[in-house]
Amino acid sequence: MNTYLIIGSQVVAVALLSYALGVFLEQRKRVVSIPVLTFISFGVLADITATLFMVAGSSKGLITLHGLIGYSALLAMLIDCISLWQFRIKNGGTTPVKKGLHLYSRYAFVWWVAAFITGGALAMMN
Repeated sequence: MNTYLIIGSQVVAVALLSYALGVFLEQRKRVVSIPVLTFISFGVLADITATLFMVAGSSKGLITLHGLIGYSALLAMLIDCISLWQFRIKNGGTTPVKKGLHLYSRYAFVWWVAAFITGGALAMMN
């Protein structure tokens, strides 16, 4: 594995940890607190960084099965992050999260974890 892929793999693990902490806090407390926004935002930024490293280190180009799965999961995370920021700005940090946003965060996280696992499996098969 080349250096870019190694760095990308390490950064995506950090993204998983950060995003997981943010979603866990939101799911547990049902509010969009500063720690929730910090962990989720950092997770998204780390995943974007990891994706850039993985694309730079890949010899297969931008469009692969692994890439499409990862891009869709990153998009779900990004939508979740933006939606949570919008909710916080509009409603403050003590208003309970609406059911739809609460569920979307959970589903986006599950999809992202599935993509993380699938991406690792696909990378190991190559």
